[in-house]
Amino acid sequence: MRNAEHTRRRSLPGRPARVTAALTLGATALVACGGGGGSEGGVAAPAAVPELTDDPITLSFIWFEWPPAQALEDFANAEYTKERPNVTVEVNTVPNANWHDAMFTQFAARQTDFDIAILDSQHIGEAVTNNNILDLTAFIDENIDVDAYDPYLLAAYGQYPQAETGQRDEDASLYGLPLLGDTWTMIYRKDLMGDEPPQTWDEMIAAAQTCQDENPGVSGLAFHQSNGSDAAAVTYNTVNGVYGGNLWDSAEGQIEGVINDEAGQKAMDVLVNQMKPLTARGSGNWFIDEVNAAVAQGQACIAFQWIAASGGLLDPEQSTLGETREEIEAVLGFAPLPSQDTDFVPLGGMGMHVSAYVDEAQQAEALSFMKWFEQADVQKQWAAAGGVPSRTDALESPEFLDAAPFNQVYTDSVPRMRDMWNVPEYAQLIDIENTNVNAALNGAKDPAEALDDIAEQQQGVIDSSGGLG
Repeated sequence: MRNAEHTRRRSLPGRPARVTAALTLGATALVACGGGGGSEGGVAAPAAVPELTDDPITLSFIWFEWPPAQALEDFANAEYTKERPNVTVEVNTVPNANWHDAMFTQFAARQTDFDIAILDSQHIGEAVTNNNILDLTAFIDENIDVDAYDPYLLAAYGQYPQAETGQRDEDASLYGLPLLGDTWTMIYRKDLMGDEPPQTWDEMIAAAQTCQDENPGVSGLAFHQSNGSDAAAVTYNTVNGVYGGNLWDSAEGQIEGVINDEAGQKAMDVLVNQMKPLTARGSGNWFIDEVNAAVAQGQACIAFQWIAASGGLLDPEQSTLGETREEIEAVLGFAPLPSQDTDFVPLGGMGMHVSAYVDEAQQAEALSFMKWFEQADVQKQWAAAGGVPSRTDALESPEFLDAAPFNQVYTDSVPRMRDMWNVPEYAQLIDIENTNVNAALNGAKDPAEALDDIAEQQQGVIDSSGGLG
């Protein structure tokens, strides 16, 4: 089996690797035939999977460096190769902060060294409007049981334009399929706080304060504050949502006066003046790894983390909270986020999208993989391997729910999800918000001023693009 000889996935530097000459020739030929060539709507994938090659072939993904990337590569090389033994799957990674640019720099050059781009939901608009990825609508109609998915998840990971209501627009095109679902879980110390988690955001802050006061050396809260990726912005957006705020009026393209209205200002005040004081000194640039380390070392009463990034918390080799997984689970509790004025939780996760700039053999293999991956039994296997599936039957299956204590949190949270702006200008909008929220959290900017600056600067981006990208 080729899988037995498979080398571990490559972790790429921040700048994309040089594309091979052969790939360049293939991409050039495809562009000449219309691949990624600029016609409205881009290039459509065929309804049926084209004939596949029997020659050895490598199917390449690009993602950011975190445990699910290795899990996907291991799973694909163990299971997909049972059907396609001539295929090797590589999931190549870059640092999270470089993820967007590593993909879109290559897209701009109209040649990629990856076949499948793993995109955040908010990246889809930029990729579609630049014709970087294939239109999969006909392929999905022919090969995928769309009724097997919560319509919000199917829309979030593939549809453009994307529905703000959480309902899939049957007239919109689909450009991707779900790979990994995700949202935040609240992690709390049962040994310090009891078995029952706080039910409201205000109760959570009060419980964190009490826990910190009663346990010197343990911080009340740990959460993402970094100016990298979408870290600080997701934190603010989550608090904004539970206190009844909105990020924008999508129908009118209006941000100023919406994100910084009374509810938005309340959320910023809670985040900076009530939550931030309960975090550890020096935590102003924490993201996934730092929050996990604080939890694993017993230094936080309550933490917020992406579910897909939480698996290591149960590993005794990474934790001081127990010598076995069972001992750790007796100490740590995992619960859905508390509600307040609303019960919104952040949508995370990513979809799979086929590059428009690779040759027909690579595109055919990518479509074959996606068709295989979305089958009911494969999704349950992916769940058992540590993935977070999107099919409803897999989300409700014992293979998923029994695999980890936080998986039930995800299944329960799906109806509560809210996404950000799904527009081509996303990268600019997130940078503005990250920078300003991070500045407010670190005392470099007044919270109200930071929120007003976010509103003004983001409105400028939307207005300059013509209102809605």
